[in-house]
Amino acid sequence: MSSDSLYRSSAEVLSICQSIKDNLEAVLDPDTGYAPRMRQICHEYIEELEDEVDSRSLRDEIEVLRLEKNTWGLLQAVMPPKTEQQPKPSARDLLLENPYIPTSTLAQSIIQASRLLTELLVVREWLQETAPTPSLPEANTGYWKFTKHTIMQGIRTGQGPRDGLVQEMDPDAVNKGDGAGLAADDASYEKSLLQALYGYVRAGRLGDAMEVSRRAHQPWRAASLRGSLLFNWKAISTEPHDEDASDDEEELEGFTGNPNRTLWKLTYQERLLYASISPSFQTISILKSGCRTWEDHLWSDISVMCEERASKELARLAKWSFWEGGLDALEKGVPEVVGGDAVLGEQSKTEETEWEKEVRGTLDALKSVNVIEGPPADHAFHFSQLYIILDQTDSLLTTFSQGLKSDVYRRDTSDYQAMCRFFTHLSLFLQMIGTPTPPEPTHAILEAYIKLLEDNGERDLVALYAAALGVNAVKRYSLFLVSLGLTADFNERRQALTRASQHGLDVLSVARTAAQDSIRDAFKKLPKLQESLPLITERQPPPNDAEMLLLRSIEWTTFMPQTYQNALEHATVILRYFLGAGRIQAAQNLLDLLPPELASIDDPEEIATEYLHYRQFFLIWDSISQVTEWQAQEGLMTQGPGATREAKQVWLAEYRNLIDQAHDKILRLLTTEWLTADDFELSDPKTHSQIAMEQRANELGRIRQIFVPELVLRLHHLLYSSRRLIPENLKRALELANVVADARYNIYNDFTNKSGRTLPEYLLMIRRAVLAGLESGGSDPFRIISA
Repeated sequence: MSSDSLYRSSAEVLSICQSIKDNLEAVLDPDTGYAPRMRQICHEYIEELEDEVDSRSLRDEIEVLRLEKNTWGLLQAVMPPKTEQQPKPSARDLLLENPYIPTSTLAQSIIQASRLLTELLVVREWLQETAPTPSLPEANTGYWKFTKHTIMQGIRTGQGPRDGLVQEMDPDAVNKGDGAGLAADDASYEKSLLQALYGYVRAGRLGDAMEVSRRAHQPWRAASLRGSLLFNWKAISTEPHDEDASDDEEELEGFTGNPNRTLWKLTYQERLLYASISPSFQTISILKSGCRTWEDHLWSDISVMCEERASKELARLAKWSFWEGGLDALEKGVPEVVGGDAVLGEQSKTEETEWEKEVRGTLDALKSVNVIEGPPADHAFHFSQLYIILDQTDSLLTTFSQGLKSDVYRRDTSDYQAMCRFFTHLSLFLQMIGTPTPPEPTHAILEAYIKLLEDNGERDLVALYAAALGVNAVKRYSLFLVSLGLTADFNERRQALTRASQHGLDVLSVARTAAQDSIRDAFKKLPKLQESLPLITERQPPPNDAEMLLLRSIEWTTFMPQTYQNALEHATVILRYFLGAGRIQAAQNLLDLLPPELASIDDPEEIATEYLHYRQFFLIWDSISQVTEWQAQEGLMTQGPGATREAKQVWLAEYRNLIDQAHDKILRLLTTEWLTADDFELSDPKTHSQIAMEQRANELGRIRQIFVPELVLRLHHLLYSSRRLIPENLKRALELANVVADARYNIYNDFTNKSGRTLPEYLLMIRRAVLAGLESGGSDPFRIISA
């Protein structure tokens, strides 16, 4: 699994769980729910990295993934208890019903009565599950065999006891205070054994610790460890019996655990090992001395708090329990309380509140605790784990989002990627299970992750996360579409827009917004139109990047018929710019991108009419190009090899026909108020600002000033240059001047002195035509017109 696959695998989990988000039980399923799936993704990637040849160089990345994996495990552990609201009978009620209730059942009832205690025990179980696997000591062949050999050797040789060495094989021989110890090899083995046993207890594997003790030829130690188990007797317990469960030796005798556990706790307060299985305020300093990682400190504090809380409640109930208080408990019974359950309930709430303050104070201190091994206390994932345990996810998300805004994190690191990925999916997970998240921090985190996806080329995943932005979803995904720029072809853009609908986004709004934003961004990169008018050349350079951005911005509204009207409005805006800049080819390319259905749209009327006028212009422009191309074939068709009289006549007829079509189309344009601003008063001026209306009028006027004179001069040139083959065209060229001069059409007003086509230029062309009329003889300049 590559780092890219992490993004895709995470997105797949999110998508699957969003499809079942109405089924809370499925989302929180311990095997197939949201958090277990995310945890498994991290696990698989860790295994892949560890298999790398240079896995040592990836140690930091592996450690971060391990922390992320464990944090998902924590979420899976603590979230179900937070969502469960099932009342359970109190321990006092159980004793009222049956004073012989086993201690383990009472303890379980005490735990269930306290939500905080339940959650802390869940956290402890999580800490035990994620603890490192203990290192087993080397196998030995006997109990303190080196010490035993030395003692027996001294007895056989008569040398007497060796200084500093114990003289008995009593397990407590080294604890008698006389300074005697074990042989070096036995002392080393004993140390490694105790470390392994502590590791098993730390990992919650008490059974394995007992088995290791037996294999080390220390069954007495296994027995002492077993003394930590709470007393249970299923025959008299109210807990349901698992008929499939296997029975061990004590169950065959009727009970398990230690009926005298309270006495055992007072007896075994021995150093680190026994402190770990009998945590208390008295043993906390010993426990802390063995803590090397931040997780060790968290485990020791939680273990002490849970044990003390449960022990306190059991001690309070001891005088009413046969197993804790003996026969006296049966005689006294559980007394009635004045006010009943209401009084007990208020007392319990008060005590729970005070204890919760103590717990929070203890856990808060872990934010700055010093650690010997592993990531420090202020690592982002340790910080996250602590706030999840404290049920302060709002503060957690807010703190991380503030770090994003202030650029606390280096964005080019694997740590940043892991944290962005985790916090994004955490916030979405919380929303999925009905836990509100702070809007602004959540949006900031999602924005950061979306940017991360964009930077890593994961374009097809953006829609999924943009959809989670709620009211900002359309705008954000539109920004992403705009950011694609020229890197995505037509089909990729279509697919990107389609993904918006797949993830519940308003695809029509996305398309419209993307088109508007694309046009706006393109105009920011394009030069403003100069006051001087451009000259229209035959050969124009291809569109540059900025022009291509403007050109292709229309694509977003051409994918669906529902946005064709928007495409029509955007097309007129873009065409006004291109034609106003004299970029005919770019404008022609735009028309080629537009669906033919746009020509049938008639609302709004002024926009539809403007669009049809542009299409009219380009039909004329194409007809002029056809005349020019056909004219260039004259030599080949009339003088080339194999040219015949019939071929000449065919060519000339088509030449005449093309000129006639161009002539008629241009005259129709010149005499029908083409793109005159007065003809385009907006049907709903309330929706347009006065400035926008004036700008549109100016742009239309500019286009007329560029292309009306251009069409007049080009038509005149076509007619004039064809006079040799079609003599009557010279007369038509001179008659065109009457149309230009006609006050009804105001064509002469479009000839300006802004570096475009001018009237003097046109008058010079008319003069040449008049002179051409005199070429056949005579002195009357008007003879060609009157003939």
